[in-house]
Amino acid sequence: MSSADPSGGDGSSALRERVREIGRAALLGAALGAFGLVAFVVAGETLQFASEKLFALAALVFGFSLLGWSGSVFAGRGMENFQKHLGGRSDWSAADSRQAMAVLGGVGVGGMVGVSVGTALLANVV
Repeated sequence: MSSADPSGGDGSSALRERVREIGRAALLGAALGAFGLVAFVVAGETLQFASEKLFALAALVFGFSLLGWSGSVFAGRGMENFQKHLGGRSDWSAADSRQAMAVLGGVGVGGMVGVSVGTALLANVV
């Protein structure tokens, strides 16, 4: 896991902050999914087309985040050591990469949920 808590608090407060961050990302994804669905339908596309395309896009984002997260777990320490060996000034770390991929995954999951809920709601209107 991550090394130290940057806020200076205990581990549970750091965990709560990370869960909140992923939750905010999921809400952002849900809002983007629902807004995109409405935008496609208003632009003249069918609800089925918009729903399928946007759900697939959100699933792609989620899948990319899973791949990136697993890559960070698999090769993160090696990349950190490689950067130290090169003497670069990059602040990249495996923990930061995993956190970024978790946030991206939250956006993807939120997008899938937002599109699904939006489709169910718009199906009654359109």
